[in-house]
This record gives sequence, C-alpha cells and structure tokens, in this order.
Amino acid sequence: MSGRSPYRPGSRAVQDRVGVRELADHVGRSIGPGIRPVAAAFLALQPMLVVGARDPESGRVWASLLTGDPGFVRATGAHRMTVAGAPAAGDPLAAALARPGTPVGTLALDPRTRRRMRLNGRADPTPRGLAVAAEQVFSNCPKHLQKRQLAPRRRTAPPSAPRRSAELSAAQRKFIGAADTFFIATAYDDGAEASHRGGNPGFVTVTSPSELSWPDYPGNAMFLTLGNLTADPRAGLLLLDWTTGTTLQLTGHARVEYADDGSRAVRFRLTEAVETPGASPWTWTGTEYSPANPPLPPHPSHGAVG
Repeated sequence: MSGRSPYRPGSRAVQDRVGVRELADHVGRSIGPGIRPVAAAFLALQPMLVVGARDPESGRVWASLLTGDPGFVRATGAHRMTVAGAPAAGDPLAAALARPGTPVGTLALDPRTRRRMRLNGRADPTPRGLAVAAEQVFSNCPKHLQKRQLAPRRRTAPPSAPRRSAELSAAQRKFIGAADTFFIATAYDDGAEASHRGGNPGFVTVTSPSELSWPDYPGNAMFLTLGNLTADPRAGLLLLDWTTGTTLQLTGHARVEYADDGSRAVRFRLTEAVETPGASPWTWTGTEYSPANPPLPPHPSHGAVG
C-alpha cells in the first residue's frame, strides 16, 4: 500500500498489547486496493455476500446477508465490485445501502472450500443492486471455517417479515448457543468491516437475554475487528441457520476482555435483534468442523439458553 500502513490506531494498539506488530506488518502486505484475477474468479462463484455498515439514521452497526445465484457478485473492474441484489424490505441496512457513498465492509465466504475474502469500500445503489468502489481487498486464512456443501436447488418462497425485539427469546438463545459460525460488522471513522468468527458448537456463550460472549481465538494477527472495537464499541452480528435460511441480526456494543494468561474474550450487549425466517434461499449440508477449532473448556454455561 505504497509504504503506508493498512492499520488504524486501534489495531496497532491491540497488536502492540499482544506483541505481534512485526507479524502484522508482514501479513498486512497482502492488503491492497485492487481486485486481482484470482479474487474476481472467486467472487463469481459465490451465492452469498455479507455486508457490514452503519445505519446513518440510528448510528447502529449491522451485518446483513445478500444472496443470489452464483455470478450475482462480480468484479467489474480492478477496483469495482457489483452486486445484483439488495437487502430485502425491512432489513436494517436497506436504507443505508440505498444511499450513495455508504462505507461498507463485505465478506465473501465459501464454506465449500473454506476460502474467504474481504473487500472494504464505498457502496452506491444501482438499478440492479449496488456497486462497491474497493479501497481494501484481501483474503484470510481458512482457520475456524466449517466446511459445508450447497444443495443444488434454492427455495422459491420469499422471506417472512422480520421480527424485531429488544431481548433474545429462549429459542434465539438456544440457537446462538449451538452456533458454530457468525459474522461480525464493526465501523471506524470513515469505513466499515465485516469479518467471521467460528468454533465448535457452544463457543458462543449466552449469559442473559441481552448479553453473550465468545473467545477470541488466535488468527492472522491483524486485529482489525478488535482494533475497531477499541475505538468504537458498536457492532453488528449475523447468525445464519444453514438449513432453513433464517437469519438473526443483532446490534449492540462489544468490549474486549484480556485475561492474565494472554487469552481474550469479547462480550456483546444487545440493543436490538431482528429475526427473518427464510432470509436465504440456500440450504447448506454436511457440516465438517474446522480442525483448527479449539476444544471447548468444560463450563456449565456453554450453550445455555438463559
């Protein structure tokens, strides 16, 4: 990136605290503004895209799921990605993505191959969906990605109306407690990011109808998400029922907790939840857990429904 660091002060603070600045500098060389041919080919195969952004009206950060037949996401230039699709009516980011110049973080994750790439930039609405002017593009390692297969046929029924609440229901708490994957959106002064978190079922602990936590497993040493949370605790989570297509979107505030043994955890406090039955038309099957997932420590609250 022309000698400039791709990291913001929050990420630098976490890297220094953990002692991985040198490693982060090495890994950070993979971050660039352009979409390479291999990345363009990867995008064209994807049936879903996670988008993270801040709602300009409420200031809340959300993560949303966009879906379509493979090819609905395409690189239409070295610095431009187009999406033939937009959030459904009632999605928390529908208004934000209808505004020109909205800062977004996107994540294309393929459970079939355990590959993922991130593209951050600014989104403009188009007649068919949206276009993102790329500012940062990079791939992440396959750590903690569960492998799944995509069923060949999509459901044709439209999504049900979103259901909003200020607390998690018993069913939602049970669903979160059994999750092996979720997506997290964070924001910074002039941008946003979307990332992935994974582990064995039960790695997310629900401690109350409005609070949950998860361990921060060692990753690529960038600490982009934790760095953003250091400066701005607003965050959005997205959980997907891989079988039914139901999504659960959460917005609230998160804080990072550091233990004396060097481990880290993130604690999330809910502001609002949005559940949309059938939001995704795709069915994913045959889950294979990542061999990088740490075993869960014995704890009576893992998977609790509150």
